Amino acid sequence: MRAQSGGTAQQQSDRDESRADWMELFFDLVFVALIGQLSTGLREHTSFGAALVFLALFASVWWSWVNLTYTINVQLGLSRRALAGYMLTAMAAVGAVAIAAPEAVGDRAWLFALGNAGLRCVMLALWARRTWAVSAGSRARILAYNGATALLWFASALVPAPACYALWAVAILCEIALLLASAPGMLSRVQTFRVEHLADRFGTLVIIALGESVLAIVVALSAAFTAQAAIVAGLSLVIAACLAWVMFMYGIDSMRSGLERLVAAGDSKGIIGTFAFLPYFLVAGVMLLSGALAIAIREPQQVLPAVSALSLSGGIVLFYAANTLIGLRYGLRRRFVLAWAVPSLLLPLAVLPLALGVAAGWAVAAMAAILVGLVIQAEWLGRHRTE
Repeated sequence: MRAQSGGTAQQQSDRDESRADWMELFFDLVFVALIGQLSTGLREHTSFGAALVFLALFASVWWSWVNLTYTINVQLGLSRRALAGYMLTAMAAVGAVAIAAPEAVGDRAWLFALGNAGLRCVMLALWARRTWAVSAGSRARILAYNGATALLWFASALVPAPACYALWAVAILCEIALLLASAPGMLSRVQTFRVEHLADRFGTLVIIALGESVLAIVVALSAAFTAQAAIVAGLSLVIAACLAWVMFMYGIDSMRSGLERLVAAGDSKGIIGTFAFLPYFLVAGVMLLSGALAIAIREPQQVLPAVSALSLSGGIVLFYAANTLIGLRYGLRRRFVLAWAVPSLLLPLAVLPLALGVAAGWAVAAMAAILVGLVIQAEWLGRHRTE
C-alpha cells in the first residue's frame, strides 16, 4: 500500500521491502531470548506482584518492538547491507535489555535502561536517514520522539529506584503522546506503508510467544516427568495449537486485509490502535497462559495458585478480547464477530472458578476441550460466512 507525500522521491532498494528481511528474522532471535528472560518469573513465582512486574516490563519491550518494526517499515531505499547494520546494532541493544530483564527492577535496572536508550538511538538514526531533509518540522518530530526519550532512558540509568522507573514510564508515555498527536497526518507524511511487512512481523512475534509457551511446556514436563504431567503437557500443547490455529488461519489474514482498509480510508488512529496497542494484550495473554500451564504440568494434582488460575483463564480471555476489538476496528460485521467472540470470552472465563477448586490437570483439560470447541466453531463460521 502506498500513500503519497510531499515531494519525497521513491528510492530503489536491493531487497523486497514488502516482506520481512532475513536480518529482521535473525534479530528476532534476541527477542526470543528477551521474552524468555521476562517470562521466567511467571513460571517460578506464583504471585500477583510477579505477574504485574511482567506485564509492566513486557509493555516497555512491546512498545520498543512496535517502534522499531514501524520505523523499518517506512524506510525507503534502505539496502540489505544497511538494514543488516541497523538490525545488528539494534540486536546488541535488545541483548542488553534481555540480560538485564530478570533483575530489571533490581540490580540491573541501569542495564535495562541503557539497552532501551541504545535502541532509541538506532531508531533516531533510521528516522534521520528517512526524513531529516524533508523539513524543520520533521527534524523536530524525530528529535522529540527518539532523541529526547533516549536521553530520558540514559538519565534513568544514573538515578536509583523508584525514580528510574518513573523516568521509564515518562519516556514511554511521551512517545505514545507524540505518536497520537502526529497520527492525523501520519499517512500523508509517509510515502510507503507496507501492510504485508507489518503482517509478517506481527505473525513472527506471535510465533515467538507461542514458541515460548511450547518451551515452557517442554521444560516443565522435563522437570516433572510423570504420567500425569505428560497428560497435562499434551493437553497444554492442544491449547497452544488451538491458539495458533485461530491466529494463523484467521488472525493474520484479517490483519492484512483490515490494515489495507484502514490505509485506504486514511485512518491513522485505527492503524495505530490495531497494530501498536491492542495486540499487546493478545501477546501478553499468551505469555500469562504459558506460565500457568508450566505450573499445572509440574503439579497436576494440586489446585492452581490464584494468580495462575487467573492467568489460565484470563490469558485466553485477553487473547480473544484483543482479537474481538481488532476485528471490530477493522470493520468486520458486528454480527459475525460477536458470533465467535461471545463464547470465546465467556467459556474460558467460566473455567476460573473451576481452576480455583479442582486439581490443575482437570482445569487444563477443561480449557483444552473449550478451545477445541471454539476452533470447530470458527471453522464452521468461516465456511458459512456471508460477506
